Amino acid sequence: MKKFLFVSFAALLLAGCTLNQEPVGTTPATPEGPETPAGQQPVTPPPVQPPPTVPQPPKLPTYNWSGSVTPLVNQMLQSPEINAGSVLLVNNVQNNTNGRLVTANATSALKKALRQVQKFSLVPEAQLSAARQSLGLSAEDSLESRSKAIGLARAVDAQYVLYSALSGDVQAPEMAMQLMLVQSGEIIWSGEGAVKR
Repeated sequence: MKKFLFVSFAALLLAGCTLNQEPVGTTPATPEGPETPAGQQPVTPPPVQPPPTVPQPPKLPTYNWSGSVTPLVNQMLQSPEINAGSVLLVNNVQNNTNGRLVTANATSALKKALRQVQKFSLVPEAQLSAARQSLGLSAEDSLESRSKAIGLARAVDAQYVLYSALSGDVQAPEMAMQLMLVQSGEIIWSGEGAVKR
């Protein structure tokens, strides 16, 4: 009986090995799927689309603000009507060009140049903020109206207001400055120059 079971087990084992082998002369099934019936075109997958390209925003031109404002500040200091030690309100530089400019950098460079010459005492930012609030002016108000700027200058006891504006082509702008007396609104000095790249 044991011999019969052993022979049966061996036969089953051999039969199992031959079932897993592919018959000679046949081609294995391809991983792409079932074969295409005769006379039909094979189905091709759609082409892979490349991801959409995101357009780059235009690069803003860069300028040498310090090199552009320093000559104008030096010109202004030659004016005989300026009293040393006076309080000066610096208005934010206005952009009147035909394009977009980040004027905050120009305003910062202008204030830095004025601090270095030490001819004026600039209105501190905290005092300027408090005065804006008391007059109902928002922090974003660029004081394009001269009457607003003079009103703010009076509120902070400034003797002068410095107006600056950029004009012309954004690729080669011009900067103009005007120094005004707060008491009378009179322009006591004006100058202009090309903005350096």
